[in-house]
Amino acid sequence: MELNIEQIMELLPHRPPFLLVDRITDCRPGQSARGIKCVTMNEPFFTGHFPGSPIMPGVLILEALAQTGAVAALSLPENRGKLAIFGGVKQARFKRPVTPGDVLELSCELIEQRGPVGYGRAAARVEGKIACQAELTFVLQDPRP
Repeated sequence: MELNIEQIMELLPHRPPFLLVDRITDCRPGQSARGIKCVTMNEPFFTGHFPGSPIMPGVLILEALAQTGAVAALSLPENRGKLAIFGGVKQARFKRPVTPGDVLELSCELIEQRGPVGYGRAAARVEGKIACQAELTFVLQDPRP
Protein backbone atom coordinates (compact mmCIF):
# COMPACT_ATOMS: atom_id res chain seq x y z
CA MET A 1 0.00 0.00 0.00
CA GLU A 2 1.02 3.61 -0.56
CA LEU A 3 0.67 6.40 2.00
CA ASN A 4 0.60 10.15 1.47
CA ILE A 5 1.91 12.64 4.01
CA GLU A 6 -1.41 12.91 5.87
CA GLN A 7 -1.61 9.12 6.24
CA ILE A 8 2.00 9.00 7.45
CA MET A 9 1.17 11.63 10.10
CA GLU A 10 -1.72 9.44 11.29
CA LEU A 11 0.86 6.74 12.15
CA LEU A 12 3.90 8.77 13.26
CA PRO A 13 3.96 11.49 15.93
CA HIS A 14 6.71 13.41 14.07
CA ARG A 15 5.88 16.76 12.54
CA PRO A 16 7.83 19.12 10.29
CA PRO A 17 10.63 19.94 10.38
CA PHE A 18 11.38 16.56 11.98
CA LEU A 19 9.09 14.44 9.81
CA LEU A 20 11.66 13.09 7.35
CA VAL A 21 9.51 10.90 5.09
CA ASP A 22 7.43 12.62 2.39
CA ARG A 23 5.67 9.58 0.98
CA ILE A 24 5.51 5.82 1.49
CA THR A 25 5.62 4.14 -1.90
CA ASP A 26 5.11 0.60 -0.60
CA CYS A 27 4.22 -0.78 2.81
CA ARG A 28 3.75 -4.35 3.93
CA PRO A 29 2.50 -3.95 7.51
CA GLY A 30 4.80 -5.61 10.02
CA GLN A 31 7.27 -6.55 7.28
CA SER A 32 8.72 -3.63 5.33
CA ALA A 33 8.25 -0.14 3.98
CA ARG A 34 9.72 1.95 1.17
CA GLY A 35 9.47 5.70 1.03
CA ILE A 36 11.01 8.89 -0.26
CA LYS A 37 12.35 12.12 1.18
CA CYS A 38 12.75 14.97 -1.30
CA VAL A 39 15.78 16.87 -0.05
CA THR A 40 15.59 20.62 -0.70
CA MET A 41 17.78 23.58 0.13
CA ASN A 42 14.92 24.81 2.35
CA GLU A 43 15.73 22.16 5.00
CA PRO A 44 16.62 23.98 8.23
CA PHE A 45 19.73 21.86 8.87
CA PHE A 46 21.44 23.13 5.70
CA THR A 47 21.87 26.54 7.34
CA GLY A 48 24.75 25.17 9.38
CA HIS A 49 25.66 21.85 7.71
CA PHE A 50 27.65 23.11 5.88
CA PRO A 51 27.50 26.72 4.64
CA GLY A 52 28.61 26.72 1.01
CA SER A 53 28.66 22.90 0.85
CA PRO A 54 25.26 21.60 2.03
CA ILE A 55 25.22 17.92 3.08
CA MET A 56 22.34 16.18 4.85
CA PRO A 57 23.59 15.04 8.28
CA GLY A 58 24.04 11.28 8.53
CA VAL A 59 22.05 11.10 11.75
CA LEU A 60 19.05 12.56 9.92
CA ILE A 61 19.39 9.99 7.14
CA LEU A 62 19.30 7.32 9.87
CA GLU A 63 16.25 9.01 11.41
CA ALA A 64 14.48 9.00 8.02
CA LEU A 65 15.21 5.28 7.75
CA ALA A 66 13.91 4.70 11.29
CA GLN A 67 10.72 6.60 10.49
CA THR A 68 10.24 4.45 7.39
CA GLY A 69 10.62 1.29 9.48
CA ALA A 70 8.26 2.74 12.10
CA VAL A 71 5.57 3.08 9.42
CA ALA A 72 5.87 -0.67 8.71
CA ALA A 73 5.68 -1.55 12.41
CA LEU A 74 2.90 0.90 13.31
CA SER A 75 0.76 -0.11 10.31
CA LEU A 76 -0.22 -3.29 12.12
CA PRO A 77 -3.62 -2.83 13.81
CA GLU A 78 -2.27 -3.99 17.19
CA ASN A 79 0.48 -1.31 17.08
CA ARG A 80 -1.71 1.67 16.11
CA GLY A 81 -1.26 4.56 18.52
CA LYS A 82 2.06 3.27 19.88
CA LEU A 83 5.40 4.99 19.63
CA ALA A 84 8.34 3.41 17.84
CA ILE A 85 11.36 4.58 19.85
CA PHE A 86 14.79 4.46 18.24
CA GLY A 87 16.78 1.89 20.25
CA GLY A 88 20.11 1.60 18.44
CA VAL A 89 22.16 1.48 15.28
CA LYS A 90 24.65 -1.15 14.14
CA GLN A 91 26.84 -1.40 11.09
CA ALA A 92 26.00 2.10 9.82
CA ARG A 93 27.89 2.93 6.64
CA PHE A 94 27.72 6.13 4.65
CA LYS A 95 28.70 5.72 1.01
CA ARG A 96 27.90 9.10 -0.58
CA PRO A 97 26.74 12.54 0.52
CA VAL A 98 23.09 13.53 0.23
CA THR A 99 22.66 17.08 -1.06
CA PRO A 100 19.83 19.46 -2.02
CA GLY A 101 17.94 18.21 -5.06
CA ASP A 102 18.43 14.54 -4.19
CA VAL A 103 15.48 12.21 -3.80
CA LEU A 104 16.34 9.93 -0.91
CA GLU A 105 14.90 6.45 -1.54
CA LEU A 106 14.30 4.85 1.85
CA SER A 107 13.73 1.17 2.64
CA CYS A 108 13.49 -0.77 5.86
CA GLU A 109 12.80 -4.47 6.25
CA LEU A 110 11.74 -5.62 9.71
CA ILE A 111 13.77 -8.77 10.27
CA GLU A 112 12.91 -9.79 13.83
CA GLN A 113 10.78 -8.84 16.80
CA ARG A 114 10.96 -10.10 20.38
CA GLY A 115 8.17 -8.63 22.44
CA PRO A 116 8.28 -4.86 22.07
CA VAL A 117 11.85 -4.85 20.67
CA GLY A 118 12.33 -5.10 16.93
CA TYR A 119 15.17 -5.04 14.41
CA GLY A 120 15.30 -3.70 10.88
CA ARG A 121 17.69 -3.73 7.96
CA ALA A 122 17.63 -0.33 6.26
CA ALA A 123 19.12 1.40 3.23
CA ALA A 124 18.93 4.89 1.76
CA ARG A 125 19.68 5.34 -1.92
CA VAL A 126 20.00 8.24 -4.33
CA GLU A 127 19.41 7.36 -7.99
CA GLY A 128 19.65 3.69 -7.02
CA LYS A 129 23.09 4.06 -5.41
CA ILE A 130 23.57 3.37 -1.69
CA ALA A 131 23.99 6.54 0.38
CA CYS A 132 23.61 4.83 3.78
CA GLN A 133 22.87 1.39 5.15
CA ALA A 134 22.41 0.22 8.73
CA GLU A 135 20.77 -2.21 11.10
CA LEU A 136 18.25 -0.44 13.34
CA THR A 137 16.75 -1.39 16.70
CA PHE A 138 13.41 -0.04 17.89
CA VAL A 139 11.11 -0.42 20.87
CA LEU A 140 7.33 -0.18 20.62
CA GLN A 141 5.69 1.45 23.61
CA ASP A 142 2.46 3.12 24.59
CA PRO A 143 2.66 6.91 24.59
CA ARG A 144 2.87 8.64 27.94
CA PRO A 145 -0.44 9.98 29.27
